[in-house]
Amino acid sequence: MLKEEWAAKRALLESELERELNLENALDKTLAESMRYSLMAGGKRLRPVLLMEAAEAVGGRGEDYIHAACALEMIHTYSLIHDDLPAMDNDDYRRGKLTNHKVYGAGIATLAGDALLTLAFEVILRQKADSETLCRVIREISQAAGPDGMVGGQAIDMESEGKSITMDELRKMHMGKTGALFRAAIRSGAILAGAGETELNALTRYAEAFGLAFQITDDILDVIGDENEIGKPVGSDERNHKSTYVTLTSLENARQLAKDAVDEAVLALEPFGDKAWFLKELVEFLISRKK
Repeated sequence: MLKEEWAAKRALLESELERELNLENALDKTLAESMRYSLMAGGKRLRPVLLMEAAEAVGGRGEDYIHAACALEMIHTYSLIHDDLPAMDNDDYRRGKLTNHKVYGAGIATLAGDALLTLAFEVILRQKADSETLCRVIREISQAAGPDGMVGGQAIDMESEGKSITMDELRKMHMGKTGALFRAAIRSGAILAGAGETELNALTRYAEAFGLAFQITDDILDVIGDENEIGKPVGSDERNHKSTYVTLTSLENARQLAKDAVDEAVLALEPFGDKAWFLKELVEFLISRKK
């Protein structure tokens, strides 16, 4: 049931992204093709699906918030394009395909990321919501994507390469780089659907535990994953001399930390009962995923 629901939400999102990224009227076709190359390259579409499912957990209809969901995916995709650039992680493959800069060059890839980030805020303004609610959501997403969130976390990541960092520093880095956008996705869906303060606090707890479980599992997959499954070479963290939950503890301890985070996320969902079934099954699926 999890996979069917996930697939249905992804199909809805793919259709809307196709409409949003129409090449016919593009000012520069190469730039538009570069944007499309990464945006339509597949992937889990996890953040937009989380937004829609969080809305449903508080009684909304996920599909009603498709524009906000699309905006989140554009922001996530921009971050991946920039993350892969030679000046950052210098990766050749993403989702089993050549990275954007390997196809279009670093200059166009940089502009494609810039364009997707900018377009995201145009798209979110199409979301039907009262102005106060929409402003709250834009604030959530912009703070999560900015210097106190994803970009700040990436900066810490770059500055930490080849250095020993503490567990607290690692958590801080990933709360920004990975966790912030998950948190914004879930909180934004809940806010759009009219969540009360108690519901929002519970979903925030879930989001933070979800982000931690996701990152730890990512670190584990970088050690034991199958390159054909995860779509990129394994061992990149070790080659780039990056600290991870595996290197700072051990593979066994990292698995336990991931399980503890999943348990915390599930506990946070108890007040929602069956309305949050997808969110519960999704976080439980996390620690068994292969990509």
